[in-house]
Amino acid sequence: MKKIISFFLIACWYVLSSCVNRDRNNKEDRQQPAFTMGEFAYDLQFLKKQDSSLVVLKKGEAQVVVSPRYQSKVFTSTAAGDRGISFGWINYKAFDKKPDVHMNAFGGENRIWLGPEGGKYSLFFPPGSKMVFDNWKTPAPVDTESWDVKSQDSIQVSLYKEMRLTNYAGTRLEILVERTIKILDRPEITRLSSMKDLSTVQMVGYETENILTNKGNHQWTAETGMPCIWILDMFKPSPETVIVVPFRNMTNKDFSKIATTNYFGEIPKDRLRHSDSLLFFRADGKSRGKIGVTAVNAKYFAGSYDAGKKVLTIIQYDLNQGARYLNQEWNTIKPAFSGDAVNAYNDGPLANGTQMGPFYEIESVSPAAFLKPGESLVHKQTVLHFTGNEQDLDKLAIAVLGISLEEIGKTF
Repeated sequence: MKKIISFFLIACWYVLSSCVNRDRNNKEDRQQPAFTMGEFAYDLQFLKKQDSSLVVLKKGEAQVVVSPRYQSKVFTSTAAGDRGISFGWINYKAFDKKPDVHMNAFGGENRIWLGPEGGKYSLFFPPGSKMVFDNWKTPAPVDTESWDVKSQDSIQVSLYKEMRLTNYAGTRLEILVERTIKILDRPEITRLSSMKDLSTVQMVGYETENILTNKGNHQWTAETGMPCIWILDMFKPSPETVIVVPFRNMTNKDFSKIATTNYFGEIPKDRLRHSDSLLFFRADGKSRGKIGVTAVNAKYFAGSYDAGKKVLTIIQYDLNQGARYLNQEWNTIKPAFSGDAVNAYNDGPLANGTQMGPFYEIESVSPAAFLKPGESLVHKQTVLHFTGNEQDLDKLAIAVLGISLEEIGKTF
């Protein structure tokens, strides 16, 4: 009889305990704030489910999300905490899909690739193959493979990846890539923006330092081919977003010698404009096109402005106008060292009606890595987002890009 009573008491305790825990969990679930798509915390919650090693860098309300699982991508950032705008483009549906043989477009507002994409040193086509989409494949180390964390703290994380790749010329490349992402504080961002006072503006900025090392036992030359560092920033498009790419004054110069505008066919005139020193490109995600500016004509910065959300984005990158840049077009006809230093891309439907995005990109490229064994090439790119008081944003656009927001808005 005592055993029966003891069993009954234990059972009652178990049921009561389960009810209490269930009630506590339900209360916690109810207390969990609901975030909406477009807010930073919405994306952060989503990304934490995809990558348990996710790194969040913080400076006050500014935050930056870095993913070791997804090739050291900066997936997104915010200038205003959990409820602030999430600036990066994330391809939510890609995470549940079967791996794509060509490219897995998870998104991310700052990712690292290695170039060249096309040309006789391409890393995206097998040796001797035709440069057509069926043969195009993004190298796994920058597409599907995880990266290792070397060190991290609250404002900085360093990651690395060893790679063995064969280029279109048939050369085996032994590569080490190291990448450090550091969130910047307001004084650092203010200094970079050349403004004395940005107190009325919300901001987030981060620097990426990308190091490419030749880990093999042979030198990378024009005979063997070599890689380059390629940084691509993916953002959300809108009908009111315009990309601005400054270049060196082209008075009495042929514009076709300054900019490449036909990567995927010539861009319609109602989507592309230029003055003697500024190139304007619509970033609405409705028409596929890509532009680029050669190193000798480029400047070390570019940007975009979304007039609807009042977001000004500035990209600053390393530029060496005396160096050789690799051509990345899908052919071996163009000279190998006739490439661009800065590019911009607007996504749009393919011929079959499908579309990866929509999104738009601003990209920078390092010079060709002519490296001896053990030597390294460094390429830095900084991303700055500003939102808030439109008058101060206007001053900032004039100071950095050399044009007012009103003039940008009148371009198209």
